[in-house]
Amino acid sequence: MSKLTVATATMYELSLAGAEEASRLGEQSGDIDHLLLALTINEQVAGQVLRALSVDLERTRAAVEQQHADQLASLGVQAAAPGPGRITYHERGDFEWNDRALEVLRRAAKGGKRGDAAAVLRELLAEGSGLIAAILERLETTPQQVHEVLDQAERYPAVPSRAMDDGASISGAGEAHVSAPVAEVWALLSDPARMPEWDPGFGRVDDLPDEIEPGASWTAYALETAPNGKPQRVNPERRRARIELVESEPTSAIEWVTTWPDSPKSNRRRMRVVLEPAAGGTRLLIQQGWERTAKRRALPLLRRVMRPLYNAAIWLQISQIGASIGRAFR
Repeated sequence: MSKLTVATATMYELSLAGAEEASRLGEQSGDIDHLLLALTINEQVAGQVLRALSVDLERTRAAVEQQHADQLASLGVQAAAPGPGRITYHERGDFEWNDRALEVLRRAAKGGKRGDAAAVLRELLAEGSGLIAAILERLETTPQQVHEVLDQAERYPAVPSRAMDDGASISGAGEAHVSAPVAEVWALLSDPARMPEWDPGFGRVDDLPDEIEPGASWTAYALETAPNGKPQRVNPERRRARIELVESEPTSAIEWVTTWPDSPKSNRRRMRVVLEPAAGGTRLLIQQGWERTAKRRALPLLRRVMRPLYNAAIWLQISQIGASIGRAFR
């Protein structure tokens, strides 16, 4: 991917996770500690390095909370801070990074730097306030140790996934980290009744099967009211979907095909999620494809023109699914 694409994707992922973490404390502005928290659940190499050093989400949350409490105590402030609540960002929608967090993000994409999560982590470690170093010390590591492990990890860069268009389908793949054991993530994904908890496109399900096995199917209905209470515009033909389970390998992989009975010309959605144990939780490989109906095969020239839009759309959809699954456990 180009530098601009990498930087944009990273900014989106870190801003979403940072906003969610800030909203747990009723905050609408993100600082560098929220940026560190966002990195602990990022699936790029920076997040993998942090989790390998036991800098995971839960331990980092506790370290950040204690660091702020001690800073207030050093100033003679003994008032108890409000305890964390649930993630409310998607209900309120207001968030912005403060100046020093924005400066870290800007430096990560400046000059020859790629603007990926590793570049953000390096700039965060170099930030001069001392806050990140103090938090890492509570987590029994140091900026130098993080740098050393990151240097080793980046010697073997991963090849990024891209969207593909073979004329019959448009597909892509991406990764996500979930701060929960594989068994818990599997319990969420394998239960049709829980689909609205992680698929942002659906608000409720119905007609559930008696047996959850390949070939089983059920009905899902489009989300009509956003978490912030605003009505969603839904195409009447896309209001009702039919979900079929086509593969189920317990705690390992699951796949569904979605069709829209009231819109027979609509492309079918095929989604597969592979689960693997990882430091600090579960690694997900999410594959999604849109399979064209025979009546909607695009012309070759049109496919070439639309390829950048397909890339962006597939990446955004996979990112949203991964983030939603992770949010269910935070």
